[in-house]
Amino acid sequence: MKEITVQDYAQLRKIGAPHQLIDVREPNEFEFCNLDGLLIPLRDVNTRFHEIKKDLKIIVHCRSGKRSATAIQILQDQGLENLYNLKGGILAWADEIDSNIPKY
Repeated sequence: MKEITVQDYAQLRKIGAPHQLIDVREPNEFEFCNLDGLLIPLRDVNTRFHEIKKDLKIIVHCRSGKRSATAIQILQDQGLENLYNLKGGILAWADEIDSNIPKY
């Protein structure tokens, strides 16, 4: 499974590189803090994968990286490619990129 560090993802965002961010956390987690990605909770990934833009680099994240790894396996089984797990999830983002993101 391919991973992307939060530093590399921050750079990707900064330069405006085409990509799609998928957040596989629960809606209440997304409301608490988010990185402006498309919310598809892990339980819905298998039925909502068609919402993902297959022609872009796809960054998948959760709180720590475990649920996003599971989501990537599901998406790969559906034939999607160019998937990257955000290493450390939103917790790593809060620690290393944006301390204004609340941790939970």
